[in-house]
Amino acid sequence: MLDSAVVEEPLNITDAAIKKVGLLVEEEQNDSLMLRVFVTGGGCSGFQYGFTFDEVIADDDTIINKSGVKFVIDSLSVQYLAGSTVDYTEGLEGSRFLITNPSASTTCGCGSSFAM
Repeated sequence: MLDSAVVEEPLNITDAAIKKVGLLVEEEQNDSLMLRVFVTGGGCSGFQYGFTFDEVIADDDTIINKSGVKFVIDSLSVQYLAGSTVDYTEGLEGSRFLITNPSASTTCGCGSSFAM
C-alpha cells in the first residue's frame, strides 16, 4: 500500500543520504527501489541499525519521500528511530549510511548499534 500516511516524518534525512540513494536507484534503473531503514536486536549495545534496498511495502510501513527518493520504515522500527537523522558519509572508514539517534542512551564505537 503506497498511501501510508504520517503527519510528522519520523526521520530527518540529509541531502547527502537523499543524493546517494537517488544515485543508487538510478544505477539499478529501478524506480521502485526504496531504502529501508530498520532496527534489529543485536549488536554490541543491544539494538543495531540496518539498511537495505526494497521494492515491497507492507501495509504498516511508513514511507518518506524526499525529492522523489523514497525511504521506508517498518512499524516496529519507527518507535526506535523517531527523531533520528539518516546521513551518508564517505571517509577513512569507508562509505556508509549512518544514523544519529537522540533517543539512544549509548552507542557503540562504529555507530551501528545502540541502547535505549
